[in-house]
Amino acid sequence: MKRSFVILIVLSFVAELAISLTLIGKMEDVKQDTVTINECVHSVADNYGNLSAYSTKLEYVLLTPDGSVEYQNGEGLSKSLNEAVKNGDTIVDLVIGGETYGKLIFKNQTKEIIKEYRKELTVTIIIISAVQLLIVISYFIYLRLTIIRPFEKLDAFAVRVAGGNLDTPLELDRKHIFGSFTEAFDLMRSELKKARAAEKRAMDEKKEMVAKLSHDIKTPVASIKSTSELGYELAGDERSREKFNLINAKSDQITALVTNLFNSSINDITEIEVNPSEQPSSIIAELVENADYRRRAGAFAVPACRIFADRMRLLQTFDNLFMNSYKYADTDISVTVSRERFDDTEYLVVCIADAGPGVTDEELPLLKEKYMRGGNKTDKDGAGLGLYLANYYIEKMNGRLVLENLEPGFAAKVYLRII
Repeated sequence: MKRSFVILIVLSFVAELAISLTLIGKMEDVKQDTVTINECVHSVADNYGNLSAYSTKLEYVLLTPDGSVEYQNGEGLSKSLNEAVKNGDTIVDLVIGGETYGKLIFKNQTKEIIKEYRKELTVTIIIISAVQLLIVISYFIYLRLTIIRPFEKLDAFAVRVAGGNLDTPLELDRKHIFGSFTEAFDLMRSELKKARAAEKRAMDEKKEMVAKLSHDIKTPVASIKSTSELGYELAGDERSREKFNLINAKSDQITALVTNLFNSSINDITEIEVNPSEQPSSIIAELVENADYRRRAGAFAVPACRIFADRMRLLQTFDNLFMNSYKYADTDISVTVSRERFDDTEYLVVCIADAGPGVTDEELPLLKEKYMRGGNKTDKDGAGLGLYLANYYIEKMNGRLVLENLEPGFAAKVYLRII
């Protein structure tokens, strides 16, 4: 179609140019017909006096020697020599038998002929321009139907797909040049629909699996809890009772975390909920004691105040910090609690420090990133989420987690906002 359009446009321009040049050439060659003028002169000379026998091939006027009009066969003719000269008419003497009987003034028809040629040229240009316009409009309609409209459909289709509508297919028209292209887009929609359906099935199966695992985990945890409670009652010394009490507390913590996991999965919660509230600072000692199940930390004092914290998430934070210290340092742990002011806000700072090797200065700023583990991770199990989660929990409580290398050792400082 594109080639045909170009050929038609070129042909129309060539035709227009050829006709125009022809008519212009004719206009330049317009002259009085001397042969016909001679015929008319001879006709008048041969039939002088018999007006009806005069030739009428041209329009002319016969003037007598005194300048009066003896004969004319048209309107608007020059009737004097001065007027004839002014109009560019042809003046011929009428000579009969060697004697001049008057003058013949033949009308100059050059202007009329040129005017007619100009009219023909104008009509030709108008007709050819109309044809060219028709060709252009036809081609525009062709482009509209074969290119613009398919792209408009693709645009609307893309908007529907982006909005999640994968059920409405794209109307296919293989006649236009983008037929296979639009078919590929509809295949993409179909594949996206299949992928989304598969994803939904996988998510449903995941929820079902989490629900089953949550139920299955709670059952043995309940048995552990009941056994620890019985052991606590039957224990004969305080140390054994302390151990059973720790098992009981950890069982409650596991149950709470499993319930949280179950609710998050069922309700499609994409972030771990942290719900801080006003708490007494005395919970610090209780939570640290719960997290330090190996009893590596010594005694410490907690200033009395009110803090902004989520009890369960703070316990998880301390669990992660003590677990890292057990795993990578395996030394005694020092816990100190103090009040500090930072950026016009007062915090209760819980510093948990060990005497281990610490990490390199290059690794230190990266430890709070997801899946990041230090160079001392050799032969140590872990996913690199402990410090990431601890930092996440504390930030949700409007606090800060600061990690530092000591000489020797490693320290984690938990900043809890004081209310």
